[in-house]
Amino acid sequence: MPRMRPRRVERLERFLLKLIQRPGADQGHPWRIRLLLGTLRTFSHGYRSVVQLRLFLYNRGIFRRYPLGVQVISVGNVTVGGTGKTPVVEIFARELQKEGRKVAILSRGYRKKEDPFLERLTDKLLLRTATKLPRVVSDGTRLLLNSEMSGDEPYMLAGNLPDVAVIVDKDRVKGGRYAINKLGCDTLILDDGFQYQRLKHRVEVVLVDSTNPFGNGNCLPRGILREPANNIRRADFIFITKSDGSGHQKLRDQILELNPDVEFIECCHKSRYLQHVFTGEQQPLEILKGMRVVALSGIAVPAGFENSLESLGATLAERVRFADHHRFSQQEIIDVVNRAGELGADAILTTEKDAVRMTRLDRCDVPIYYLRVDIEILSGASDFHSCIERICFKGRERSRSRRRKRQWLEA
Repeated sequence: MPRMRPRRVERLERFLLKLIQRPGADQGHPWRIRLLLGTLRTFSHGYRSVVQLRLFLYNRGIFRRYPLGVQVISVGNVTVGGTGKTPVVEIFARELQKEGRKVAILSRGYRKKEDPFLERLTDKLLLRTATKLPRVVSDGTRLLLNSEMSGDEPYMLAGNLPDVAVIVDKDRVKGGRYAINKLGCDTLILDDGFQYQRLKHRVEVVLVDSTNPFGNGNCLPRGILREPANNIRRADFIFITKSDGSGHQKLRDQILELNPDVEFIECCHKSRYLQHVFTGEQQPLEILKGMRVVALSGIAVPAGFENSLESLGATLAERVRFADHHRFSQQEIIDVVNRAGELGADAILTTEKDAVRMTRLDRCDVPIYYLRVDIEILSGASDFHSCIERICFKGRERSRSRRRKRQWLEA
């Protein structure tokens, strides 16, 4: 059986990502590739200018930021993909819910199924877009939409957080109002919110991947920055993700030059167990030792996932990679299962994000498991509960400090 290949567009996307993701990846290519990179650099300058102009207009009050009168915590990043944001959002929501908060996660629902073009055009022409209800993936008690209608991350978050509402809409001000007025929420987590300026944030949490903090330093499409790295000065807290516990002092110093007041929290993504994609059966990580597996993924940085499997003792018979957010067809899954059988693999391993995009198979000759991962704090807080206290109630602590200082001066 010939080796499976993703669609042509996805192959092109993966090739371009390799060129722009890391410093030095664009060196030593023929003139055609250098010409392409030069063209991308021109577009990058234009993109950067538009991003900075937009931010200037918000800061000057020409574009309005909308406060909603509740706690709004933004969790985002300055780069595209691969920082491990979804597990951080999940644990924030879980801990806030334990604190007695009524939490809603607001997401744009990246690559969700859109309404038909004519319907969207009619809504815009008749000015109905602003009044159209957002998609409620979960109301905090029930899961209401599938991954196709909600997007991968919102569906995964809703499935893992049964007591947290998850709402999808490009207009997150509208989604936030719905969460407050219809679902009674008092705390909003803005998923991927660093670039979303229209909704006023109280706390800005920014994730930085310790293994590739800012790529080659260029903005899209020449690099992976969604806005200039200097804009990290807006952050209140920096989560250094995928950490090895070394402290990353050089990275900290680099960020402190841009934002001297920021606080750091160092964390890693910890593998917990394996779960069967279709049956929900859980297996301990120990079974991976000596196991021959096929790694299947459609994520931004598949190497991290594959390396974690090897560090757990698995032998990778093959690495099957699709583009980020690829929606698997049933035939593609069958092809991977058949390929795994030919290679004598004991199992197919994938990520939790990929698992929500898989069509159920009536027959599966090779079991398919996903690797369940969550966050472990390494430094910056003794545990995540104290981290939540510091981040989410910092304003209260500051007001108390100011009040004590004022009383001391008056005395």
